Amino acid sequence: MEIRKVVFIGTPEFGAVILEKLISSGLKPVLAITNPDEPVGRKQAMTPPPVKIIAQKYNLNIIQPSKIKNSKLEIKNFQPDLAVVAAYGQIIPKEILEIPKYGCLNVHPSLLPKYRGASPIQSAILNGDEKTGVTIMLMDKEMDHGPIIAQEEFRILNLDFQKLHGKLAELGANLLIETIPKWLKGEIKAKEQDHSKATFTKILKKEDGEIDWSKSPEEIERKIRALNPWPGTFTFVKKNDKLLRVKILGAELKDKKLTIKKVQPEGKKEMDYKEYLLSYPKIC
Repeated sequence: MEIRKVVFIGTPEFGAVILEKLISSGLKPVLAITNPDEPVGRKQAMTPPPVKIIAQKYNLNIIQPSKIKNSKLEIKNFQPDLAVVAAYGQIIPKEILEIPKYGCLNVHPSLLPKYRGASPIQSAILNGDEKTGVTIMLMDKEMDHGPIIAQEEFRILNLDFQKLHGKLAELGANLLIETIPKWLKGEIKAKEQDHSKATFTKILKKEDGEIDWSKSPEEIERKIRALNPWPGTFTFVKKNDKLLRVKILGAELKDKKLTIKKVQPEGKKEMDYKEYLLSYPKIC
């Protein structure tokens, strides 16, 4: 079945990977919707989101509404057959979801109904899950609540957030490309989630990265893997009667013993832990 018009809605790197795979498969969207550019870094330079960069690379039409609900007429003018949503960052209202003839398919990096919300990848690592995966769902007005179209599992092993994020983005893109034609032909029936088994994740904040050394080595190692690069894991050490914040960038677990590998003292470059110990107090 020919797909005439697809709208893509997403913002960060997860969405950018899926958008590029969608285009390379021949499903080039007529419109990309992403969040506005934001100031980044010490110089607060206005920086486009990753989805915008990919959309510009392929000369897509782009809109960047601060509130997507205000773009209803603009979206409607493109007369989309289908919308694809991947990590957009805004709640999409019912009146937008109802515009495409075949609905809005969302690519979510967990095995729904487990880990709805903002931090599903981090949560799977933090909780020591053996597996996670991706879900393609038909969106409704509630967050990550709609019926499931397709799912695929993935073993976490000892991957950190960035590696697992990349693997799930690729897996989600491939599953989406395989699923869209079947969905449009009516070969897939949407399956209602078991809402009684839903779990929810939160938006992570900087303070969530502080390490509690009373936790087990396994829990601490998972936290370091899960929360780097954002919000990052850190601790405080005392040097010359001053508290110094130290980022923990990497660690290893062997025989139930935690070994710190990479750190970054406040105001300094990242370094191996052995180099750090030449000038700073032991961390744990």
